[in-house]
Formats: sequence, structure tokens, C-alpha cells
Amino acid sequence: MEIKTKAFILIPTLVCLAFFHLSLVSCHKSENGFSLDLIHRDSPLSPFYNPSNTPSELLQNAFHRSFSRASFFKKSSVNPIQSTITPTLGEYLMKISIGTPPVDTLVIADTGSDLTWTQCEPCVDCFKQLAPLFNPKNSSSYKTVDCRNKLCQEVGSLSCNNNTCNYEVIYGDLSATSGDLSIETFTFASTSSKNVSIPNIAFGCGHSNAGTFPNTTSGIIGLGGGNVSIVNQMNQEIKGKFSYCLIPLETSTNSNSTSHINFGESAVVSGPGVVSTPLIKSEEQETFYFLSLESISVGNKTLPFKSSKISSKAQGNIIIDSGTTVTFVPFDFYANLEKTLVASINATRKDDPSGFFKVCYASKNGTIDAPKIVAHFTNADVELSPINTFTQVAEGLVCFTMVPEEKVAIFGNLAQMNFLIGYDLVANKVSFLPTDCTKH
Repeated sequence: MEIKTKAFILIPTLVCLAFFHLSLVSCHKSENGFSLDLIHRDSPLSPFYNPSNTPSELLQNAFHRSFSRASFFKKSSVNPIQSTITPTLGEYLMKISIGTPPVDTLVIADTGSDLTWTQCEPCVDCFKQLAPLFNPKNSSSYKTVDCRNKLCQEVGSLSCNNNTCNYEVIYGDLSATSGDLSIETFTFASTSSKNVSIPNIAFGCGHSNAGTFPNTTSGIIGLGGGNVSIVNQMNQEIKGKFSYCLIPLETSTNSNSTSHINFGESAVVSGPGVVSTPLIKSEEQETFYFLSLESISVGNKTLPFKSSKISSKAQGNIIIDSGTTVTFVPFDFYANLEKTLVASINATRKDDPSGFFKVCYASKNGTIDAPKIVAHFTNADVELSPINTFTQVAEGLVCFTMVPEEKVAIFGNLAQMNFLIGYDLVANKVSFLPTDCTKH
């Protein structure tokens, strides 16, 4: 008997952690782990790349995606049972291979999502993609998950067909994917060493997929904190450890340089200058990576960070997310932050024509003399450089990239650039190390 009941899966928004929304062009494996190159979606190495876009247009597009992404985080925080994610808002892409023999495919990688899925043959309804659709009949390692399997419960499936566990994800913009929950071998390509193949990865083999997904990609890879995320599924290989180093946005969009993500022992962040803060788990929103931000200092003034609208708890009051460009803070906190910041900057203030940013200044060289800004997480003072807090949004105009938001706080990827950021899901901590990510 076939039961046709929709199941809503807890995978709010790419994230990737992110990650991230990322792209892999090479993979380097050692006995201690493996590392992948990440390509920003606006990089010349990305299929999204449009050489006709000006730097300011690229930034405006990234800011648009940030505000859309934040709206989906807000929706998921209101109703965790019927969660939403944004399939088009990935800042990074990832190239993976699925099956035996491996078939290359390009996916959005997201630290704000759990379930990994790709379009599959036979396809009842599919959006266009660059690579051929994955055909499970051609893979000797493919198998479906039966309805009694614990994995079927993990994705919240309420639908079963011929003892095959079905999944369905409904996105915030009413895009959707549905199909068979399946098991496959995932391979990470390498140009300098042997490929990294990991068997028995649960993923969604999507036979009906529709909506506003980018035509260059075939699905999503989930790097969130939930049990079904690929990070937790690879736990035996990586022991709950991954890290990434994001190069500055201007470098990403103007060169062939790449960011990187590391898994396993090679992801451990240690040495002089490292600060670590507890990773806070939420039973209601296990996908997201929460940190506790206690205050932000501007120069010698420290502003306590709190907002009862976001969280009634002092712990876990901000999401760290590589798939959101700007940093969002509560309105009641932002008012004090803006006042303190403006009082400490001696420059000509200007309006942002787009209306995105509240604090902008005239600048001849793309920089201004700004005070030191430090994010004080529990046990970890993270000193933000000017590239983390200000950006040139147009010719002669520099803006502060923290903005007010009503119901969600997000530590975005601009604030994370040029830091090696390590996640340890066993020790439940996130570590920061100031790093020139173009050399890491």
C-alpha cells in the first residue's frame, strides 16, 4: 500500500558550513584527513561567473542573497517542524562524484542544511543542469533505504513506496525536491593524489525537483549539524572535525584563488593566536551552528550583546553561517553599535543608494580610518579587521557590513574571511585563528 504523506524536513536555508555553499576543484588527502578547494559562486572559476558584472553589482547581488537567506532563518526559528531552506543562496559551490563508477556533479554546499540530494534518473520533473543527471541504474554501489531504517526516521519521512523510504523537502520559495532516500559512495576528486571515496552516504535521489534552483547545479550538499548531514555521516573518517579558510571577497571575484575546507585531523586549528568558544547545540534547530556572543567592542567601548526577541537564553544567541554574506544583529543592539561607531569615525558620511547599509562613508581608496572592532564570544575575543567589517559597495563609497535584523542574528562570511575557523563537533567548540587565507 502506498502512503502519500508529505514530510517536512528540518533543513533551514546554505548554508554551508555554508559550509558553506562551496566548490571543490581539487582534494588533497593525507593520513590525517583531506582538504578541498572552495570556489565562490562569483569567482571566474565558477559557472555562475558573469564577466559583465561590475564589482559593485556582484556585491549588491550577494547582499540581496543575504537578506533573503536571513528571512528563511527567521521562518525556521518560528516553526521548526515545517522548516525552510534557500536553494539559490549558496555563496560557494562544490564538485563531488557519486556512485560506482563515479559521476561528477556540481552542488550547492551549505552549513545551514543537512540532507544532501541530487537530481536522479528517471526524472519526472527536473530543472536544467550542466552535468548529466545521475542514473542510479548505472552504479553498482547504489541502494535505496527501506522504511524501517533509522535514517528514514532521521529525515522525518512519512511516505513509503515499495518499502523504499521517500523524502520531500519544501523550500521557502515553494521550490521542492522529492524522491528516494538512498545510499551511495561519494568521491572527492583529487588532482595531486588518490581520490577520497567514502561509502554508505545517505542522500536524496531526487526524481521530482522544481523551482528556482540554479541551472548550473544539480542539488545541495548538507554540512549542517543534524545527524543526516554529510559531516556527521563521515564521522568515522573525520572524527567530527572540519575547518575552512575563506579568502577576501574581492580576491574571490577577481582571481583564480580559492578558499579551502579541511576534514579530519588536518582540520584541527591550533597554535599561537587561536581562540575557541563553545558550540551550542539546539534540540529544536540541530542543523544550525550557534555561538554565544557576549559583546562587541568598538575602540575602548564595550557594548553588551543581548536580545530577548532572538533568544531567551544567554547561550547560543547567534548563528555562524558561511552562506550569509553580511552580519545581522538585533535592532535594539544595532542602535547602540551604530551610535558608538559613528562617534568614533572622522569621515564624510554618505547614504547608501541601495538602502542596504545604514553607515557609509566617502572614500577615495576604498578604506577609511576605522576603530578596532572585537567580537567577544564566550572565552574567545575575535578581533575583526577592516575587511571583516567594511566593504566598498560602490566607487568612492565604503559601508559598515553589520546590519539590523528583527528575529535572527547571523555571523556572516565577510566577518569570517581571513580566519581559519575550525569546528569540533565532538568537543563542541569553534576555533578562530587569524590567517592569510590566500596562503593557507
